Amino acid sequence: MSSSIVQGLTKSLAMTVLSEIGDKTFFAAAILAMRHPRKLVFAGCMVALTVMCILSALLGWAAPNLISRKWTHHITTILFLGFGIWSLWDAFNEGESEELAEVEAKLDADFKANTGAKGKNKAVISKKQKRPFLTQLFSPIFLKAFSITFFGEWGDKSQLATIGLAADENPFGVVLGGIIGQALCTTAAVVGGKSLATQISERIVALFGGVLFIVFGIQSFLSTVES
Repeated sequence: MSSSIVQGLTKSLAMTVLSEIGDKTFFAAAILAMRHPRKLVFAGCMVALTVMCILSALLGWAAPNLISRKWTHHITTILFLGFGIWSLWDAFNEGESEELAEVEAKLDADFKANTGAKGKNKAVISKKQKRPFLTQLFSPIFLKAFSITFFGEWGDKSQLATIGLAADENPFGVVLGGIIGQALCTTAAVVGGKSLATQISERIVALFGGVLFIVFGIQSFLSTVES
């Protein structure tokens, strides 16, 4: 494995783990795994995160072909420094477990709505005729985990950081590191459940994440731009 792939993998892995632990999608996976089969929740979350990681890396890889390498390098540097300051701000100014409470409230409302709808429609229609096309191919739980994770990650800090990282590092290494990091975080969320989520200090994670982003930003600023 070449040094450029290893460097991209290492940076992506560290960034992903520190960005995703305590994130909304982490809490969503933890809560869903308490109510539904863990294998389906894990599969839905991982497929969504893998697709998102590949899409983000492709955007980052394509960026130097659309904009000059010098400009993509400078934009990446600004992104890392900006995300570092943002994470440090969150660490010192936001309360603990706010995201957990927010995600739990949303999923509770959704769970109650679905349960009520199922009770009303049970005696009226047969299951297979009324189920949408996608739910005939995939489990509704898989689709729920996929959609919550995919749209929760879209435009998130970790997605934008992955785009910036892939523009500056080996995209294959960035994808590989991102998928490994997402797998570790999702496994922890699904296996540990809500008990693990409540024990995680969001402030400490945000602090370490902020420091890591700033280190990446400084390294990017000091490195030379390849022509």
